[in-house]
Amino acid sequence: MLRWLSGRGAPQRKVEQELALLTDEVWHRAIVSHPFLVGLTPDEDLALQQRTAWILASKQFSGVQGLELTHEIMLSVAIQAALPIMQLSPRLYEGWTEIIMYPSGFVIPRTEVDESGVVHEYMMEASGEAWDGGPLILSWEDAEAGLVSRANVVIHEFAHKLDLYGSDADGMPSLGAHPDIHPHEWQRILQASFDEFCASLAAAEDAIPSYIDPESAEAQPWYASLPLDAYAATDLAEYFAVSTEVFFVDPAPLAQGLPQWYALLARYYRQDPYRRMSLFHAKGS
Repeated sequence: MLRWLSGRGAPQRKVEQELALLTDEVWHRAIVSHPFLVGLTPDEDLALQQRTAWILASKQFSGVQGLELTHEIMLSVAIQAALPIMQLSPRLYEGWTEIIMYPSGFVIPRTEVDESGVVHEYMMEASGEAWDGGPLILSWEDAEAGLVSRANVVIHEFAHKLDLYGSDADGMPSLGAHPDIHPHEWQRILQASFDEFCASLAAAEDAIPSYIDPESAEAQPWYASLPLDAYAATDLAEYFAVSTEVFFVDPAPLAQGLPQWYALLARYYRQDPYRRMSLFHAKGS
């Protein structure tokens, strides 16, 4: 039954062992601690559980700087990572093996070349990073915070892994298993929605009074109407990653603000979190 879950990174025996550890009590406790998982159908819940077990079986978790990795921490990360591939093949996460966990934010070296050709080297603070063909690095402090906020560093970084699977980081994941989505259609909608978002961001920034620092908390009311965080305007790769985390964690602004882009993401992920959450909350009201 689980043969489809086995592969280079996850022998069937190890997947079954991880599934055995996910008792009803353990699984229920983990699911309810992730509020954005409300409304899953029994089939979706089972699919998420199986992919979570696959991640736990196929990835090596390493804690650094004194972080003690508990099963709860690894399970939380695995659940969040499994959500984007709940209806996709887990093999999209193959080709790398390690998840490195810091207790909090960390710094990574960066090199940039300015318009004059001068090379600038500096250290940048980060909460997550996905290496092409290499490990995925996370801050547990930020990953844990993502359980109750709009931002979700785990989903963000795993979206980068989907983007990098078989191609460059360009905002277009592999569409090999999606004959209904033509690459030209993806590129057209991706670019059009990116341009629309960047225009909305520019308008919001222009509306901020000159006496307010646009990067301060005082400026947040001007950004509140945007469907995505301003970081999404960095480039197409970050736009896809930020869109993915919002798609799963707080889908309403994205579905309402950029409906064509949301619809394309729903076709790719084969999920509709906005509808799922809306139905759940409607039943509870």
